[in-house]
Amino acid sequence: MSRAGSGGDGDTRRGADTGRDADTAREAAQRRILTVLVLGQLLAGAGLAAGITVGALLAEDLLGGPGLSGLPSALFTGGSAIAAVAVGRLSQSRGRRPGLATGFTFGALGAAGIVLAAELGSLPLLFAAFVVYGSGTATNLQARYAGADLATPERRGRSLSYVLLGTTAGAVAGPNLVGPTGAVAEALGLAPLTGPFLLAALAYGGAALVISLLLRPDPLLEARRLEAAGADAAAASSSSTSLSSARSLSARSSSAPSPAAPRVWSADVLAGVAVMALTQFVMVGLMTMTPVHMRGHDHALTLVGLVISLHVAAMYLPAPVSGWLVDTLGTRAVAASAGIVLLAAGMLAAIAPPDSSVLVAVALILLGVGWSLGLVSGTTVLTTAVPTSVRATVQGQADVAVALAGAAGALVSGLVFAWIDFRGLGVTLAALSLIVVAAVRPRTRVRARARGGSAAHRAD
Repeated sequence: MSRAGSGGDGDTRRGADTGRDADTAREAAQRRILTVLVLGQLLAGAGLAAGITVGALLAEDLLGGPGLSGLPSALFTGGSAIAAVAVGRLSQSRGRRPGLATGFTFGALGAAGIVLAAELGSLPLLFAAFVVYGSGTATNLQARYAGADLATPERRGRSLSYVLLGTTAGAVAGPNLVGPTGAVAEALGLAPLTGPFLLAALAYGGAALVISLLLRPDPLLEARRLEAAGADAAAASSSSTSLSSARSLSARSSSAPSPAAPRVWSADVLAGVAVMALTQFVMVGLMTMTPVHMRGHDHALTLVGLVISLHVAAMYLPAPVSGWLVDTLGTRAVAASAGIVLLAAGMLAAIAPPDSSVLVAVALILLGVGWSLGLVSGTTVLTTAVPTSVRATVQGQADVAVALAGAAGALVSGLVFAWIDFRGLGVTLAALSLIVVAAVRPRTRVRARARGGSAAHRAD
């Protein structure tokens, strides 16, 4: 008896030690994954900034007017919708590493194609290249999901926000490099506005290399492996029950209906996608026309770059705070606050005097903060509520909606700007921000709490 008891205690201790070792290994893998993802995002952020800063200006020069200057932004955000599906499917079948590396590679090719199209003066090639360039934008956003794959439920918001934070340095520096990269382009005999896209080609290429070589273990594949190991352990534990209990359970199971497959597109998930898509529409719409508005009122190009830099910084720098708020308050409160902040941004842009770069900058900063709150809250819902067996595919499909919303925002913003000027655009987008608040239904709050290794949902 005493020997049997000792053996049982030893098994318990060994099981506890094994559990602690597994947790330690998981934490170490997560730290490495976040480090590599942040390094890749440092580079990818510079690639992202080119389209934001000078895409509309390049189109305005080639098209001869501002009416369709939002078209490049619409094309590369539309291209990002296509890429989101492709990257999501590739990540689901082969892992995050090949998915992200491939997406960044196509982003680099698109940036190089834009430079070539501008040099040749070919509008068809320019538009096609902007579509391919959108792959970089999609992959930049898809990387946030990889940061949450191995995160513990109570830290998912913060984990994915660290990846977004990694974008900051490159994305903020990029707009301020319009002048220097333009000088490099001129020295090479190219148009000055192609300079940022030369940088984008190098930046996205570097990000692809970093992800391809260093993102090990693959976060999604490792999360699946751990889930499978947990399921095997649970099965082994259940096999120790008595034969009579097993027979009784089998009899009950045979008479009971089979459990329903998990509902992937739940109300929570749909609301999270709606918040991200509406947030993207408002953010892209106002951001795209700001450079055109400022240049039309004789603001220097360097000042335009500074304002966009502040906006991009406000998109990514507050990400850890957004993640902490989500982990602490839940997604519903944070998503609702996103709509309120976006409303304030649109109204301030509408009432700001055209010659006041300070007020325009403040409006763009608020715009970035609202985007951060909306993206982090919506992303946390997707990562918490969707099982790993279909997670990357669903996340890619969700980002299609986000990208299409951005494309629509960019295209519509140019038309509204040409019709009722920048103030009218600000009022229109402010009104649409109220829909973000309306999209937050009472059951969209998701609290990540560990219960047997899974996340639990809690309604307000």
